[in-house]
Amino acid sequence: MPVSKNSPQLKSKDRKKAVANLQAAGKPKTARKPKPKPANTPKPAETRRVSKAKASLKSVVTDALADMKALEIKVLDVRGLTDIADFMVIASGTSDRHVRAVAQRVVEKTKEAGFRPHGVEGQQDSDWVLIDLNEMIVHVMLPRVREFYGLEKLWDMTATKRAARA
Repeated sequence: MPVSKNSPQLKSKDRKKAVANLQAAGKPKTARKPKPKPANTPKPAETRRVSKAKASLKSVVTDALADMKALEIKVLDVRGLTDIADFMVIASGTSDRHVRAVAQRVVEKTKEAGFRPHGVEGQQDSDWVLIDLNEMIVHVMLPRVREFYGLEKLWDMTATKRAARA
């Protein structure tokens, strides 16, 4: 009768030798069947692609700004006013370091979501950082700079103001 690795008459040392001999002969130690995966469960990579497709640029940017505790986040619809962008987002930071960190987080999150920025300006001084995301322009600035330039007054055109202007 041939000796197998699971024979009860073998001691532990002899069992190890038998296993080594079986492996040397090209036989696998144990033959386990792989567990079948259910056909309808998505793979992790597919799940990530679906969630990226569902996330809009507007929500990615506003979530990144909120995560970094940016102050006074304002989203302006500038579709009828200019051809350079559809939306303009203006937010403030508490210090130049905070402005730089907020802008960096916006760039990181948009890249993760599949949106590539055309350019980032102002990271050296960090009083005002501008991020060009094709259909959206993001301004992150210090409160004193924001007050001085007054971009909200310049670009905020509600429906009544647009009708009066036309």
